[in-house]
Amino acid sequence: MTDAQTLAVYEQAAEDYARGFARTKDTDQRADRERFLALVPDGGRILDYGCGPGHWAADFAAAGYQAEASDATPAMARLALDRYGLHVRIEPFEALDAENVYDGIWANFSLLHSPRADLPGHLARIRKALKPKGALMLGMKLGTGEARDRLGRFYTYYTEDELRARLNEAGFTVLSARRGNGAGLAGAEETFVTLTAHA
Repeated sequence: MTDAQTLAVYEQAAEDYARGFARTKDTDQRADRERFLALVPDGGRILDYGCGPGHWAADFAAAGYQAEASDATPAMARLALDRYGLHVRIEPFEALDAENVYDGIWANFSLLHSPRADLPGHLARIRKALKPKGALMLGMKLGTGEARDRLGRFYTYYTEDELRARLNEAGFTVLSARRGNGAGLAGAEETFVTLTAHA
């Protein structure tokens, strides 16, 4: 499911997000990047699933990987093309129908915009799209329930235990987890978790 109000916020604020918050997060996520890429063979095929302005997909491509990207927001796709020459597939999460294709999927604070009931289906699609032992990096915000932030974006919050259980049920083995705090587009300081796993 794609939340129209959330997409509208990102469509309007794409430039601000790319200029500030996406780059700010990069500094905090070098460790996530290294753990993820340690599981991907040199030159492997990576999907940035919900790529935003495309900075991570561009980073993977520059490092010699076959990087692909998808996002549901046309403005983000335009930014990715303008800034990095990256062609982003404009599509919802449900459009992923690949099977045994990717060496890694980078789902970096994107699936948190989906309803809790949809997460098992998304993880099943990711699992199917990955090659055996393919890598997943999943970034989510910690908490409980579903809510909208002050900008109107829809979020689902999880506990780390819940995420580990959902990943396990989908056929993943969680290898590491990292918690941190950061302020996003809405300005609120929130706690997040990143989990690295393999299929």
